[in-house]
Amino acid sequence: MVRLLISTGEVSGDLQGGLLIKALHAEAQRRDLPLQIDALGGERMRQAGSHLLANTAPMGAIGLWEALPLVLPTLRLQRRVGRWLASAPPDGVVLIDYMGANVSLGRRIRHRFPAVPITYYIAPQEWAFRLGEGGTTRLIGFTDRILAIFPEEARFYASRGARVTWVGHPLLDTLGSPPSREQARQELGLAPGQQLLLLLPASRPQEMRYLMPSLSAAAAELQRQRPGLRVMLPAGLASFEEPLAEQLRGAGVEATVIPADRADALKPVLCAAADLALTKSGTANLELALRGVPQVVGYRLSRVTAFVAQRLLGFNVPHISPVNLVLGERLVPELLQDDLTPEAIVAAALPLLDPSPERTQMLAGYRRLRALLGEPGVTRRAACEILDQLTESQT
Repeated sequence: MVRLLISTGEVSGDLQGGLLIKALHAEAQRRDLPLQIDALGGERMRQAGSHLLANTAPMGAIGLWEALPLVLPTLRLQRRVGRWLASAPPDGVVLIDYMGANVSLGRRIRHRFPAVPITYYIAPQEWAFRLGEGGTTRLIGFTDRILAIFPEEARFYASRGARVTWVGHPLLDTLGSPPSREQARQELGLAPGQQLLLLLPASRPQEMRYLMPSLSAAAAELQRQRPGLRVMLPAGLASFEEPLAEQLRGAGVEATVIPADRADALKPVLCAAADLALTKSGTANLELALRGVPQVVGYRLSRVTAFVAQRLLGFNVPHISPVNLVLGERLVPELLQDDLTPEAIVAAALPLLDPSPERTQMLAGYRRLRALLGEPGVTRRAACEILDQLTESQT
């Protein structure tokens, strides 16, 4: 029996971990290789066939101030994982994104179990957000292999001495055969000619607090200007469902909150029917682009975190949306910090709701983006690399 530990956090990591676990089990079965997967992740990873050591999906924050409430829970979890590792060290380790916790875990495993191979899949976006000229990375010192999902990510780590394989972006494996726009609209009960607005505001508690008020107010104004506009919001976690519904009601938005346990399955239908999405920066931007949904992107941190990042650390990047980062241009509108106002969101959104040069340009850019992300079969390629590495380490 080969034992593999997979570690990630937050909703997006849980989603990608679930896809990888399915591919690992399928590839192990093809190889007639008995495989046990233990995981730090969430419900999606458990359902995909892992033994969940701890649920880390709700443990996500960006920023110094925002991360403070997670310090003690993270330390307690690290002690638990340390005891588990001491009692039953795995044959291999896969780290998915979730930089702070995974860097700490990777270093401890490398120190205590130097022979255990460590793979980083979906590395933190240091290639995009690195500070200073040239940039440095903490991953190479403890990682045996990096499975890159972006071409520029692969170049960044390879140029710094890492053993890198570019596998492509795993979202390509989720596209499948989506329903037609007509089928999707019928399934969602949309009237002929009725437009659909998607809200994708939060996979972290801080995002509900900082982003949702502006997005809700913008959705309310769009409904006032476009009578009959339908608003739907798929919840990232079950614990978000009621707070999101309350914020929407408080802003005067008539909306449907899709429960978290139905959200993943409904995404192809929602995207096929949608006319526009208002979303936070993150993986959702890429999924919307691959599914052809025009979008307006926003993000906001606490003022303390923003001040430290900009004034003290010199954090300054041309784009934050993965769509714009990959293309190297401002294709989708980005509204950050004080620029994330309901008025600015509405101004960016209205041209995208109808046939317009802005909408046409964005959809054409999406097609260019798709060509840069690789080919389907990403998770199987990643699974093969991981199992090959396990086999090599045991010979």
